[in-house]
Amino acid sequence: MAYWLFKSEPECYSYADLERDGSTGWNGVRNFQARNFLRDSVRVGDGVLYYHSNAAPPAVAGIAEVVEAGHPDPTAFDPESEEYDPKSKPDAPTWFQVTIKPVRPVDPPLSLAMLREVASLAGMELLRKGSRLSVQPVTDAEWKAVLDLAGIKPAKKSRKG
Repeated sequence: MAYWLFKSEPECYSYADLERDGSTGWNGVRNFQARNFLRDSVRVGDGVLYYHSNAAPPAVAGIAEVVEAGHPDPTAFDPESEEYDPKSKPDAPTWFQVTIKPVRPVDPPLSLAMLREVASLAGMELLRKGSRLSVQPVTDAEWKAVLDLAGIKPAKKSRKG
């Protein structure tokens, strides 16, 4: 299991929207590095910090889980979509998405300023100057630190056998 931070502007699609919808395809990603994470690295069962960017204040607003691994982003093929890419074809897709579902809100949300105050998060991609990726890896230690800050106990890993 891996951990990720996904950024969304709340006026476009907020954590409350995800809760209302029950799940969503994380579509519209048009950065190659973020696309590569979605296509090659994000897996079913991975944890997601749902981050509201371009908000006042920007903050971790919820926890989500990946329920469907990387697959072609259908918005790239739709000429009516703002995310349409005429170079991306169904038989040779350029852009990918994963599907996520809500796990629980972070209430109150953890602001960027609060995250910056946690020494163990100093190396977190989100906190690096100039970091703009909409899909970012989060280490196990960073995931635990964010959940601790939010007062959330991590889910116990199931044991098979």
